[in-house]
Amino acid sequence: MKVALITGASRGIGAAVARRLRADGCEVVLNYARSRAQAEDLAAQLGGTALQADVSDPAQVKRMVDTVLEKFCQLDILVCCAGVAWQGLTQDMGREEYRRVMGVDLDGTFYCCQAVLPQMIRQRSGRIVTVSSMWGQVGGSCETAYSAAKAGIIGLTKALAKEVAPSGVTVNCVAPGVIDTEMNQSLGSQTLSDLAEETPLGRLGTAEDVAAWVSCLCSPAGDFLTGQVIAPNGGLVI
Repeated sequence: MKVALITGASRGIGAAVARRLRADGCEVVLNYARSRAQAEDLAAQLGGTALQADVSDPAQVKRMVDTVLEKFCQLDILVCCAGVAWQGLTQDMGREEYRRVMGVDLDGTFYCCQAVLPQMIRQRSGRIVTVSSMWGQVGGSCETAYSAAKAGIIGLTKALAKEVAPSGVTVNCVAPGVIDTEMNQSLGSQTLSDLAEETPLGRLGTAEDVAAWVSCLCSPAGDFLTGQVIAPNGGLVI
């Protein structure tokens, strides 16, 4: 049985990924930062394990990965779903808010990849899936820091894929469009309705839409795919 570590797994895309990978037969480890009750409840439902760590702190990330390896002696899949957003004018964003977005979204992805690589390289196999955004591909007004972090994830994915491919590790990225999650509820119902209308397929995406692609990348169907950006966005960005 493969062991999958999913960051930001207490809700949204991360929770959907955990459910999907468990249905695929994986042992799942659900990382959370603050939402302990939600993570532990979902872990209990799935027969998985919940582990707390702030992914923006490399020491906490290392402890988390060490705990996974102590318990399972293997780690086959990493899915980096942990993320935060901030909307507003660039000149109104404070340094602390900026560092939090970059720290969780981009630094956190780097630290998690860095922490799992020794084991994956040693076992000469592994699947890493990062989560970017369509705003990482085209940029989003009033989301400059978020767009920069998500663009950085795409660059990280492509560079790391080249680096670790000889060791049998694949690294791919999923860049969703507008997904109907708790994070996006802050945009307001009218904005979400407008975005659904702008989407060629006529609806917002679901967390399960994204999880399906993560599942594919972690399955035998993804054996010969690395360094790629998969964009489930309903045609909003083509």
